[in-house]
Amino acid sequence: MAWFAKIEAGIVDKKTFDQYVPDHKQYVQELINEGHEAKTGYWGEYGGGMLLFKADSLEEAQAIVKQDPLIVNHCVKYELHEWCVVVE
Repeated sequence: MAWFAKIEAGIVDKKTFDQYVPDHKQYVQELINEGHEAKTGYWGEYGGGMLLFKADSLEEAQAIVKQDPLIVNHCVKYELHEWCVVVE
């Protein structure tokens, strides 16, 4: 499995964003339970964050990201990148 990074920036107000955070956290926990080794967090400054996870392909990674409640509810814009780890 390869690592992927979804780098996101918020596009809605904090109140709207915050209402979907519990669903996002549950979604990430489900990814962890499925073996994707997901980790999620936010930037220290307002307005975005990152999701790291493993997937078998870019196509699978894209499908995973499209299920994120923050994407489904149009709370963030994002970029998806394969992250090539050089040191573990």
